[in-house]
Amino acid sequence: MALMALRLIFVLITAVVGGVVAIKTGGEKWMVLGVLAGLAIGGAIIFLEMNFRRITIRGFSAVLIGLVAGVAGWFIFNQILHVLPDEFFGSSSQQADLVRGHISVVIMLVCVYLGVVVTLKGAEQFNLLLPSSKIDAAGSPSGNERILVDTSVIIDGRVADIAETGFLQGELIIPRFVLRELQTIADSSDPLKRTRGRRGLDILNRIQKDPHIDVKIHETDFPEIADVDAKLVKLAKALDAKVFTNDYNLNKVAEFQQVRVLNVNDLANALKPVILPGEAMNVRIVREGKEAGQGVAYLDDGTMVVVNNGRDHIGQKLDVNVTSVLQTSAGRMIFADIK
Repeated sequence: MALMALRLIFVLITAVVGGVVAIKTGGEKWMVLGVLAGLAIGGAIIFLEMNFRRITIRGFSAVLIGLVAGVAGWFIFNQILHVLPDEFFGSSSQQADLVRGHISVVIMLVCVYLGVVVTLKGAEQFNLLLPSSKIDAAGSPSGNERILVDTSVIIDGRVADIAETGFLQGELIIPRFVLRELQTIADSSDPLKRTRGRRGLDILNRIQKDPHIDVKIHETDFPEIADVDAKLVKLAKALDAKVFTNDYNLNKVAEFQQVRVLNVNDLANALKPVILPGEAMNVRIVREGKEAGQGVAYLDDGTMVVVNNGRDHIGQKLDVNVTSVLQTSAGRMIFADIK
């Protein structure tokens, strides 16, 4: 309450100062405009103070560009006002100047407001200064591809191994909203979620300490969007970046919106040994399958093997023959019959 009262008093003081300055410089006829200008300036300062923590370099640059554009637009309109004859504004020269002054102030406020609002709404589409703030001290040559990293692929952990091999050429960009989601998972009351979140934070620390991996954190957010995946896709489109994920649904949504995707599962499937129908293997049945009579086993790399008529052999090792292989972005499944 004390802070709100202080802000209110500050705005009232700026209004009084604006009115006094207007009277001293132009007379009592300018008092109302001076008070309004003081209120506007005080309100703008309070607004900046309340939102200072959320202002990024990109947003600040957008505000500056919007101010310059607004003032330029006001200057053009102001010149037009002075070119028009006095008869358009009043019966006397003094009255015409007064009307011009009022119109000029209104045009200035409108132009500046529109300039700032338009540039702020499109701030994520501008590469005004740096697109992000560096975490790593390693430099990267200009023109490298940008790769936005999803929460799921950080928790997965394979992103660190892939990055260390040098196959990822470009900047790994971690959006701020992804970090917040990761921290929320790490602080969860669910032990399983908490473990996954802390694993993700450990992976980030591991990547950051590698001098050969260029990692940056991106401050742009979209408060009007609640879903993290939707934010990631929108940011990728704005930066013309790729999305690095192993989330099947995010993969499909991104592809539908013409965003390039690097899917860890696709890479893992491409590197797995080719298994052809007719090949034999020895597996342990660990649980029953979805369909009647099916048993499920897993290879060492986590690939699921669905064995027909394997339900009665749970806990046993069986020799099976591969009948078919289903390979998708969500992973690979092998279907087999008991040998």
